[in-house]
Amino acid sequence: MSLCDLSNKRILLTQASDFMGPALQRTLESCGAEIIADTRDFLDPKAPQKLIAEAGEFDVLLLNLGVPAPSTPADQVADEEWGLLFRHMVDPLPRFARAVLPAMTERGHGKILLMGSASALRGMKRASSYSAARGAQLAWVQAVGAEVAAKGIQVNAIAQNFVDNPTYFPAEIQANPAFQARLQREVPLGRLVSAEEDAHFAAYLCSDAANCFVGQVFPVCGGWSH
Repeated sequence: MSLCDLSNKRILLTQASDFMGPALQRTLESCGAEIIADTRDFLDPKAPQKLIAEAGEFDVLLLNLGVPAPSTPADQVADEEWGLLFRHMVDPLPRFARAVLPAMTERGHGKILLMGSASALRGMKRASSYSAARGAQLAWVQAVGAEVAAKGIQVNAIAQNFVDNPTYFPAEIQANPAFQARLQREVPLGRLVSAEEDAHFAAYLCSDAANCFVGQVFPVCGGWSH
């Protein structure tokens, strides 16, 4: 069931085949949006500008940036691991800002929605590098959201965890009894948030009904971060 009308929206979705990409594409299209689904990564510093030039005009930049999370003790995190996470998930952000904000400012409207992680909101053992990169994403959203709000541009983030997706919770993990016990122990909801529940909330934030939200981080994690 479509919860909001996106029939007038053209949305650029990054990493469309990974993380929340497939669920986002299905849901946004069911709401009537035209989706530009891109599957590249952004390790090349020129990739964000190239993608924006190829995409043409759009209403929403949906930054779905995710890589598998390492599980490394803090005293064993190597420079390579730390740098790779930031290159994948943090370094592209200012490059996208330079590429999209001037046109959005000229039009007087536009949205950037980041699919982030609640790992930045609650401490997790053996997740210092991943949590730090995700935390940098959320800080960027808050700062840029406040900066561009008066220009008619909304920049927000969904901070998720324990949401059903193949990157972080593949079928073999979900089938593990120890993981199911962890869900019951740590997540007040007692289950994973479905991909559709998460994607429908993203669809709402992409819609004109959500124009009042700026620089905000919305946890979607079944109560885990509280």
